[in-house]
Amino acid sequence: MPILENLVIIWIGVLIAHFLAKMTRLTPVLFYLFMGALFVNLGLLPEQPNEFIRGFAEIGIILIMFSLGFEESTANFVAGIKRSWGIAFFGGLAPFITAYTVSYYIWHDFNMSLVIGLAMTATAVSLTLVSLKSEGLSKSKAATGIMTSAVLDDIASLALVAIIIPVATGGASIELSGIGLVMAKAIGFFAVVAILSNWVLPTEPKGPLHFVPGLGRFGAAHVLSLTRGQRTLVILIFVMLVAIGSHVLGLHPAVGAYMAGLILREEYFSDAPATVAGSDDLDAPEDFNSVKRMVDNVAFVWIGPVFFIVLGAKIIFDWSLFVSVVPYVAVLTLALITAQILSASLAARYTGGFNFHESLMIGFGMLGRAELAFVVIDIAYVQNSILTEAAFYTLMITAFFLNLAVPVSIKLWKPYFVRHMS
Repeated sequence: MPILENLVIIWIGVLIAHFLAKMTRLTPVLFYLFMGALFVNLGLLPEQPNEFIRGFAEIGIILIMFSLGFEESTANFVAGIKRSWGIAFFGGLAPFITAYTVSYYIWHDFNMSLVIGLAMTATAVSLTLVSLKSEGLSKSKAATGIMTSAVLDDIASLALVAIIIPVATGGASIELSGIGLVMAKAIGFFAVVAILSNWVLPTEPKGPLHFVPGLGRFGAAHVLSLTRGQRTLVILIFVMLVAIGSHVLGLHPAVGAYMAGLILREEYFSDAPATVAGSDDLDAPEDFNSVKRMVDNVAFVWIGPVFFIVLGAKIIFDWSLFVSVVPYVAVLTLALITAQILSASLAARYTGGFNFHESLMIGFGMLGRAELAFVVIDIAYVQNSILTEAAFYTLMITAFFLNLAVPVSIKLWKPYFVRHMS
């Protein structure tokens, strides 16, 4: 049964990747991609995955994006916006313009350059958090600035995915009317999400819906109180419905999944007692932490990584192609490192009020490119053939070096940072 054989091989690659990530303190995403490329070039995985594996991978990235949104505290996020908006704006705008300019100079393709700029905009939140934790800096003010601005970056990038991808794929014309229609759909989707977050999901409906009789009976807390041991299932159904809604409007399902995670709050689980370890009561209420652990396990351990293994399997080793993209990788990587550090650091210093050492740490922490970048690459290369093979390889290798720069730069800057902050 080749389907099951492929899945077992992929899971073996995931396990090996986790061990390598722990040994090197790098993000597992890098090693997922590496294992996918290794397996396909050794002939252990087919160059074209079957329909089941492709569907499994799509579910994986939806769950990953939901988990990333689910772990973000909405209150902390809103509180940090005032200080971090400049870092997110300038720290996202600079790499977008840089990647677009460099790629357009190399390939002279407007649509491809737009997608490359988009892929190089979103910051790797998980990679930076792991790197800061490993150095004992996760509770610093600089870490808070990085996390908040990185999340803002990702939300802005999701909005850009909703607008740019349909234009780049030809789903919308480049004329003002076509772009306006795409923007209207994106704004409409985010408006629906805002209504869900503020007026429907809370136990006490607010705003115009406050006077609708009996609406509070359908709030998230009330529904979850009725489902007891099936809360994770209810949450996943909600996520998939929002993801389907975003897809119906022409957006990628990952956009809906992330927003679904962001608007689900811990307070909705407040009536559930803490889960007792080892309990065999399958109908016991699931609290927020138990649901989050289960979602994280599914998203980051056994379903989500399949997406990255499958994407890595697109890298078919071709020595002449690798050699041909080396100059492109060198130029794009150096340009992005320079633009990202300068823009994020200056924004942190002059719009966020951080000191010099904190500002540079924020600049280093914004270098990574992970989940969302690879979602964009997958949409552009695998699903829609916007990227050429050379551009795909250039982006993948560039993302690798940018991710590698995060733990290295944070570790090197830590002695100066700690000495000044102590």
